[in-house]
Amino acid sequence: MRITTLGFPRIGKNRELKFLLESFWRKEISEKEFLKGVEKVKRENLLLQVDNGVDIVPVGDFSLYDSVLDTAWMFGCAGKRFRFSPSASWLERYFVYARGDSKNPALEMTKWFDTNYHYIVPEIDGVFSLEYNWLVDEFKWAKKVLTGKKVELKPVLIGPYTFIKLSKPKDSEELISLMEAIFPLYREVIKSLVDAGARYFQIDEPALVYGEDKKAVRLLGRFYSQINSEFGKKTKFILQTYFGSIEEHFKEAVTWGFEYIGLDMVRGREANLKAISCTKIKGGQGFVLGVVDGRNVWRTDYSQVISLLKKLSKKIDLSKAMLSPSSSLQFVPYAVEGEDLGEVQDYLAFAIEKLGELTDLRKALKENKKIISENKRLFVRWAKEPFRNDISVKQRMKSLSETDFSRPAPFKKRFALQKKALGLPMFPTTTIGSFPQTQDVRRMRRLYRTGQISRLAYDVFIAGKIREVIKIQEDLGLDVLVHGEFERTDMVEFFGIKMKGFAFTKNGWVQSYGSRCVRPPIIYGDVSRPEPMTINEVRYAQEQTDKPVKGMLTGPITILNWSFVRTDIARRDVAYQIALALRDEVADLEAAGISIIQVDEPALREGLPLKKRQQKAYLNWAVKAFRLATAVARSETQIHTHMCYSDFNDIIEAISAMDADVISIENARSRGELLDVFKEYKYDKCIGPGVYDIHSKRVPPVSEMVELLEECLRRGIKKELLWVNPDCGLKTRDWPETKKALLNMVKAAKVIRERYGKR
Repeated sequence: MRITTLGFPRIGKNRELKFLLESFWRKEISEKEFLKGVEKVKRENLLLQVDNGVDIVPVGDFSLYDSVLDTAWMFGCAGKRFRFSPSASWLERYFVYARGDSKNPALEMTKWFDTNYHYIVPEIDGVFSLEYNWLVDEFKWAKKVLTGKKVELKPVLIGPYTFIKLSKPKDSEELISLMEAIFPLYREVIKSLVDAGARYFQIDEPALVYGEDKKAVRLLGRFYSQINSEFGKKTKFILQTYFGSIEEHFKEAVTWGFEYIGLDMVRGREANLKAISCTKIKGGQGFVLGVVDGRNVWRTDYSQVISLLKKLSKKIDLSKAMLSPSSSLQFVPYAVEGEDLGEVQDYLAFAIEKLGELTDLRKALKENKKIISENKRLFVRWAKEPFRNDISVKQRMKSLSETDFSRPAPFKKRFALQKKALGLPMFPTTTIGSFPQTQDVRRMRRLYRTGQISRLAYDVFIAGKIREVIKIQEDLGLDVLVHGEFERTDMVEFFGIKMKGFAFTKNGWVQSYGSRCVRPPIIYGDVSRPEPMTINEVRYAQEQTDKPVKGMLTGPITILNWSFVRTDIARRDVAYQIALALRDEVADLEAAGISIIQVDEPALREGLPLKKRQQKAYLNWAVKAFRLATAVARSETQIHTHMCYSDFNDIIEAISAMDADVISIENARSRGELLDVFKEYKYDKCIGPGVYDIHSKRVPPVSEMVELLEECLRRGIKKELLWVNPDCGLKTRDWPETKKALLNMVKAAKVIRERYGKR
């Protein structure tokens, strides 16, 4: 069986892409130097896969910022509204689409399916044109790089159904009409790759996993049947799916003429297996079997894969199958080598190691019993590891009752008590939590981490930054303040380090978007909180001001969804364990005199199953996890939460059920789209739709923020429930633009108060 991959980490072994991007954006390197550095990263990715046994290597999975943006750019729908100077290069224009500038608000950004990766949302007006066929250039370049290597290349392109679906058509009719309009351009791109000598071609259609849009999928099938009929004799086409099963569309898909169909046999194992078992498969049909988990870091159980393949052999010809990861490997770190994770390390497999697992599995299929037995011993030992189990945590979980999940009073009563206790004005202003982490902050953290300064010296420095940021917020006129989070590197890592059951890598980076990389914790055992995690900094901040300072916590579902999670117990149970640890922190913050506590859940929707029939169960336990963490608070204590860059129109009832007193959401970058839900759903708690986009350097004028706030009121948000805030944290911004934007925001709030405060 041959081995292929669906994509590889783009950032490079040591985040080379991140540093190239940021150096280019700061104008420290030229376009020529930047592109030369990028080419080196791409070359190393190709050669590394070849050297580790990959037979068919993807081309086009790499991106300077985002693959959906690349596809939009290709088809002339990155955004017609953008205005560029005549001298702007293609590269400068490309990054303005993604990041915006002083004249152009950036394109919307949201989550890629149920991952922590963000994609750029195209702005489609129905008119497409083939602006730049970059994929054929990538293919020709890769052919030169791999000259003499006994491998095949396969161009990779996001398919038309998934691309249009990700562009957020307003209904099924628009989805179909846009697909029909873009089909000819897809054919043109495919023909150019076939003419260039591509013997394989991977078309990604992960949106098929949703199981929706039967009419649109039938139309898609007719298009693919034509493509395979026209070009199938020269090129072997692969319909690639991932992130779950395609059982709803499988019977149709096998009739579309694809040489191969790629299936996720990790997340969609049972459903895809059942679909194959219930379908008449033609003798020549090949499959790309995603048997190694592309989204988690644990070693693969070879015996389970061998068992699966034996079942499949009764229905398909395994000699026509390929082995692959279940998804692109961009969702896992580069390599385990160089890490120092103690007893946990033996059980981990990152991108490089997963290539080795595919090679091992190929050998195991040739009756290599030694490989299978060694792997089996590893899993037997892992199940018995005592450091993964905590009896006290298990006992606390068993003792939970329904009363642990409910606040002491309903929102209306709490709201009245909080209004009296806090004394806030109408349309109160606040920020999401973090403030710019400037060079001096990063330098002092590095010195402390490397032992060059003492803990006392570091604490004194952080205290100084807290005093400084409190003074800045007071001078700006903000109503509810934050301590700035200068002691925190990452909103999940910070808490994971302070809890048991988490392991942390040195270089386990994955891309979140553009140059933004995160280092997800690894949850390997039972979770608990040995001691308070945030009290000292927040209490010190509150001592500096008479205004309320928010305690800042990351919620249980976000910690869960932004970590690599153990697989031996249910994700719900891991979430409840984290929630219990946070519950103790909420109680301690309240006891320390903190009257507002924010428990952020930006990843709530991220964990939502792609299939609607599975969503209710997830939302039920996800909401309960949040409530378990926060229900310990008294009625007078105001609980906030924050969500960003996630569509939540279809989960608004679950968000309301979280029973947070105040929720802040992304709004500015989507230009008010997220407010549509409030036309129909009367949200009865406080809400702060973000009035400006913090991911852009652009400082919006007061009038623009006022218009957004008035739009909120027009959509039905009650004035007494409306808060004023940015759409996300300010950690990555510079101080000059931060102060200007927040000052404009405070001015906008004053305008709104004057217009509506007494009505």
